[in-house]
Amino acid sequence: MISTKVNLPTVGVVGAGAMGRGIVQLFAQAGHRVRCFDAAPGAASRAVDFALGMIERGVAKGRLSAEGFEAIRTGMAACTQMADLAECDVVIEAIVEDLEVKRALFRALEDVVADTAVLASNTSSLTVADIAAACRHPARVAGLHFFNPVPLMKVVEVIAALRTSAQTVALLGELVRGTGHRAVVTADQPGFLVNHAGRGLYTEGLRIVEEQAAAPADVDDVLREGMGFRMGPFELLDLTGLDVSSRVMTSIYEQFQHEPRFRPSSLVAPRVAAGMFGRKTGEGWYVYDGDVRRAEPRPVAPPLPSALSVWVDPQASGHAGLVALLSDAGAVLTADAARAAVCIVQPWGVDATRAATALGLDATRTVAIDPVVPLALRRTLMLTANTSPDTRDGAWALLAADRVPVTLINDSPGFIAQRVIATIVNIAAQIAQRGIASVADIEDAVKLGLGYPQGPLAWGDQIGGARVLEILHNMQAETGDPRYRPSPWLARRVALGVPLVTPEAARF
Repeated sequence: MISTKVNLPTVGVVGAGAMGRGIVQLFAQAGHRVRCFDAAPGAASRAVDFALGMIERGVAKGRLSAEGFEAIRTGMAACTQMADLAECDVVIEAIVEDLEVKRALFRALEDVVADTAVLASNTSSLTVADIAAACRHPARVAGLHFFNPVPLMKVVEVIAALRTSAQTVALLGELVRGTGHRAVVTADQPGFLVNHAGRGLYTEGLRIVEEQAAAPADVDDVLREGMGFRMGPFELLDLTGLDVSSRVMTSIYEQFQHEPRFRPSSLVAPRVAAGMFGRKTGEGWYVYDGDVRRAEPRPVAPPLPSALSVWVDPQASGHAGLVALLSDAGAVLTADAARAAVCIVQPWGVDATRAATALGLDATRTVAIDPVVPLALRRTLMLTANTSPDTRDGAWALLAADRVPVTLINDSPGFIAQRVIATIVNIAAQIAQRGIASVADIEDAVKLGLGYPQGPLAWGDQIGGARVLEILHNMQAETGDPRYRPSPWLARRVALGVPLVTPEAARF
């Protein structure tokens, strides 16, 4: 936190709700003079007081001097009328998500502020061009999309509408960077950057459950414990509210002209109709006691068998690690699949049944293990369409012998992690293909805005672009679903052996 500086732009905030007061706090503690206005009597004063209370905590914790706090306090003001925003260099709107209401506000603001002032909307779902269409000077109108809580979420989307000037984008980017947040520039497209890039986690997680490949808890466990997500898709849906998320999923799907990659799941509408929204209603994908998720009984691994003969596909990506793990658990490794009680394969983008038949294995004695999920974190065990109970239990017991959790799933092309990660990478590649955002902005926006352990394209490089492409091709072939068709951006880089996270090539 720094003291107020008179040479910084004066920032106006219209709307004193959770987002508005967070924006007030962010710019005030960065040293800007801030003016807050809300049509509701007293709302602006309450927002300023709330922001001051949050900033004052820095004094008690020794991060801000009393003099610095006083400078910030004197630079903040609640406005009783819109005309009080006349001195603002930038005005940020954070009101209700209603196009006509926003248009009316922007028309009124143009009558108040100088012609040089920039007008920005914190819209999360409306097209910025639609808002700017009501303005006399659309070149100075842009989107400035913050995330809640504003001071803690360190990324802000700067949305360039078709008529937004380069100077406006540059000014807003500099404004955001001055707060210590990361400004990512995105085109005025559905979902902008963060919500667009986040579609893969939800839609593919839902698809896996829809196909009865795994239960919601299984999907969440694998992605959280095995792949490093803070929360799995069903935990996130319950947190944000399925009523809200359902509208977003449908909106983005429709705005992208029914693009199959964003197709919502038929599992959602019945839950919304039943009022099972998540935490706020006490039941969603999980059941809650207050804010605490109710514990569910989980399956327990069967007893460890003695001297079980196991064959591991020599071409398996994790062959050495699997052999060592199984040997330590007491398995008898054999090079003859015909004599093994359990045959283990590690396919990419195909199901266990297809992998077994391709290798000429007995499907009743075959299981598959996902090579994407690190064996030290969690193991995903996929059954064929007719794996025998004895084979299932023997493989399960061996994999769980060292107490690392094991998730059992039904036959599914791509397991859980492969399907979700490949979908996330593919959507990010298509964002780059369409020029909606740069590679660097995609990577940072996803890490900061969605909390993923790494950027999607870096994830693709870690797994291998060729592997991701193989997963997508195989899933498309297995399912016939165009949602898995690879982005040309991804396919071209794999063909050239170029990493996905690399400076973009020149375009004309």
